[in-house]
Amino acid sequence: MTQDQLAIIRIEGMHCHKCEKSIQNALLREEGVNEVEVDFLSGQASVLFDAGLIQIARLIDVIHDTGYRTDGFSKSGVTGV
Repeated sequence: MTQDQLAIIRIEGMHCHKCEKSIQNALLREEGVNEVEVDFLSGQASVLFDAGLIQIARLIDVIHDTGYRTDGFSKSGVTGV
């Protein structure tokens, strides 16, 4: 049984699709990150991750390391198998 969680992280500073891809690729390199969708128009990233392998604080650090700011997040549990 996985401990999948869905985090919606608000991101500041994205201006284009290259910004989306940069953040998406950085997050997908992290162990425990299963899916990432980033949308610069809404300023959000949706990240499906295994909470047993990675924490939201690390996801936020990765975004900061990529050169963007975050402005909070929301999280929900997802049933896994």
